[in-house]
Amino acid sequence: MADADPSARTPGRTSEPRRLRDVPAWEAEADVIVVGLGAAGACAAIEAANTGASVLVLERASGGGGTTAVSDGMMYFGGGTALQRACGFEDSVEDMVGYLLASSGPEPDEERIRTYCEESAAHFDWLVEQGVPFKAEFYPERMLSPGEEGLTYSGNELVHPFRDLAKPAPRAHMPQKEGQAGAFLMQKLIARVESAGVEIRTDSLCESLVLDDGGRVAGVHAVVAGEARDYRARHGVILCAGGFINDRAMVKQYAPELRRARFKAATEGDDGRGIRMGIGAGGAAIRMHMGSVTLPFYPPKSLMRGIFVNRSAQRFMPEDVYQGRAGEIALLKQDGRVWLVLDDECFERPVFAGGEIHAGETLAELEQEIGFPAGALQSTVALYNEHAARGEDPVFHKSAEYVKPLVTPPFGAIDLSWDKAIYAAFTLGGLATNVRAEVLDADGAVVPGLYAAGRTAASISSPGYSSGTSIGEATLFGRIAGRNAARA
Repeated sequence: MADADPSARTPGRTSEPRRLRDVPAWEAEADVIVVGLGAAGACAAIEAANTGASVLVLERASGGGGTTAVSDGMMYFGGGTALQRACGFEDSVEDMVGYLLASSGPEPDEERIRTYCEESAAHFDWLVEQGVPFKAEFYPERMLSPGEEGLTYSGNELVHPFRDLAKPAPRAHMPQKEGQAGAFLMQKLIARVESAGVEIRTDSLCESLVLDDGGRVAGVHAVVAGEARDYRARHGVILCAGGFINDRAMVKQYAPELRRARFKAATEGDDGRGIRMGIGAGGAAIRMHMGSVTLPFYPPKSLMRGIFVNRSAQRFMPEDVYQGRAGEIALLKQDGRVWLVLDDECFERPVFAGGEIHAGETLAELEQEIGFPAGALQSTVALYNEHAARGEDPVFHKSAEYVKPLVTPPFGAIDLSWDKAIYAAFTLGGLATNVRAEVLDADGAVVPGLYAAGRTAASISSPGYSSGTSIGEATLFGRIAGRNAARA
């Protein structure tokens, strides 16, 4: 049964598999069993059923949706989707591949990234066929539209050095729904799951996998209403049970920096259970230290005209970076101690990030109030202003539209440190998988009968996350898992 206190769990534990010989009887059987009914699980179930398999979905909550249902519903697609073309933008598979390889370092999974990009446009068409609508309008503000516009930027395509490495294009595709569209997206997908004849059993907490004597995954062991149940999968099991940001022991062991993020972009189900089940069956977990970290320091966009400094009052990144990259660099590379320095002309409060405000009539006063080394902030601003007066930023190459000298008093600084501002995080590490969404062991061999998608599988973006990649790869690799499990 489930542990009563998640914080009391032992780090490094796995969900030990159950042996086939110990199963007294099967509660139910299906060709394919899907664990979890979020975006990945829904798409896996639809594709497996459409391939001709009988499908059983086991969902721990009382209804489907997962983390996608509480998200903005943004999906990262490109390579020339119908929506990109309708909005007047050209994109190619190679440009999308080039951007993701450049931003997803230091050792990007090129094979999976290329599959993601090559299948992106057709996968978008598939989602439309499932009844998910998209409005052919572009939103230029590099953030979630409050309206129904279907396309925007959600990464660092326009930021140095990425804009010079691959031709920029907006790739964030948003379902036609005002504001948060995640629940709307899941309503559409779950409706297709139901119409495909998939059996859904809710309130079923999956605990471990069942292995036969040869090590092949043969089923799932679950707890339903406090009683143990075993379910047989004739072809394969697909783990789509979310990440592990809500398991404090796992986060402490693998990604302790993420504990500083005040907001967890997750649901109760993101407790690492699916990952532990996969490890117990022989799967390898990779990139477990990585997470997506968002620092929503804009809107308003005028704040990009300021400069970010660290505890030494030194700049460390261009201020026109996307919120996800800003959070990742600030929390993971600068120990979560950062300030945004502004003058009176560009000073405004962030809409979402919060943060403490410091002010001074001079830079010297501001420097002293914050506690920076004497002269450090004055020197940093002087160097920046020297080049900004010519519309240049030779140090970090910030886009010219955001480059202006900071010369109008009073001067301000917003303390966006981890304990002052709101950072949002979720995990990107998970089970190692290949382009067929098969789970791999530590030697790179396939764990027979086992597939994974969504945040249970390691992301293609670790680090370097662009918003929308999570649901984008969950839906695509969920489909791939469903198709291959059905044919196994």
